[in-house]
Amino acid sequence: MPYDPAVHHRRSIRPRGYDYAQNGAYFVTVCTHAHACLFGAVENGAVSLSALGAVIERLWEKLAVPAAGVFLDEFVVMPNHFHGIIVIGRTASPSKVADPRVAAVRSAALSGTVPGSFPAIVQTFKSVSTRRAHGMGLNAALLLWQRNYYEHVIRDEPELTRIRQYIVENPMRWELDRYHPARLGGQSVR
Repeated sequence: MPYDPAVHHRRSIRPRGYDYAQNGAYFVTVCTHAHACLFGAVENGAVSLSALGAVIERLWEKLAVPAAGVFLDEFVVMPNHFHGIIVIGRTASPSKVADPRVAAVRSAALSGTVPGSFPAIVQTFKSVSTRRAHGMGLNAALLLWQRNYYEHVIRDEPELTRIRQYIVENPMRWELDRYHPARLGGQSVR
């Protein structure tokens, strides 16, 4: 079915007017299309990555560009999703978390994704990893990722600490995870 803006409404979860290119720490969760378990399995509370899962992990690590002020904090590749923290700023110190009161002051004429911004980094990750997955044999007609992703602007140190803990403990809580195949009705296998 072709896109029809009168029918297909994409509701943004992003705070209106927020400048995602500003310094700060950002949490992201990206899920595979149809929650397919493509990246490995969880055994005894630890993730055992598939070949594709290992590629996803390496591609994420390559997103760090200290010269451009892009740093990575905690992250984990799960069987059918990915969690990570991206820090944008002059230093890798995530203590310089985003100030939610700072609004975008970009020209109304500026459209599209701002280079170096959090959305641009996530788009790059999804795009490059999709090409790599297709190069590894994933059917080109199949999608690797869901259309959108979950994001959260990390506002302070206690929140950063909680999110880090969530990421680190995610494999140990796989059976309770909202993306676990059993909780999704077994619909996560292609």
